[in-house]
Amino acid sequence: MGKIFYIMGKSSTGKDTIYKKLLDKYPEELRQVVMYTTRPIREEEKDGVTYNFVTEEYYNNAKEQGLIIESRAYNTVHGIWRYFTVNDGKIDLQNGNYLISGVLESYVSTREYFGKDAVIPIYIEVEDGERLTRALKREKKPGNRRFAEMCRRFLADTEDFSEEKLKAAGIDRRFENMDLYTCMSEIEDLILKELDEA
Repeated sequence: MGKIFYIMGKSSTGKDTIYKKLLDKYPEELRQVVMYTTRPIREEEKDGVTYNFVTEEYYNNAKEQGLIIESRAYNTVHGIWRYFTVNDGKIDLQNGNYLISGVLESYVSTREYFGKDAVIPIYIEVEDGERLTRALKREKKPGNRRFAEMCRRFLADTEDFSEEKLKAAGIDRRFENMDLYTCMSEIEDLILKELDEA
């Protein structure tokens, strides 16, 4: 039986970087699961790689067909953005292991869908002041400058990843990403141990 390794953390914790590095390093062991979103694509993103960028109509049709594994909606300064996972036939736990990057709420729903033993949480954290510094640095780059959205996400993360919610979700191990090499090494140890035991 395969495993789903679920990477999550507040914004600007480096989870996207870690996600990409793991996929690059373990292309045979870990398959990518690309989530869906109705938000606009950003300049550095690729459709079908970062997310599957779709319309609200697509979301509604998938929901009517019972294909939504989990979904979240955020009321942003640009309107409602949805993020969701679709049972599109690409997750086959009989024949592979998978890597997903998402949020706590989506992890809980995915675990409920596939079962606790199949979904392994990887929670990445960074001290809030450092996260804010990283986010501000990113938004100062040309083409970004979405400062209002940066602030909304920062505040929303405080609620979405509260200690109470982490405890309720059974998150008992954390990977601190103050040094990428050390953090990656600890995550790889966990993944390889789980794959050896599978």
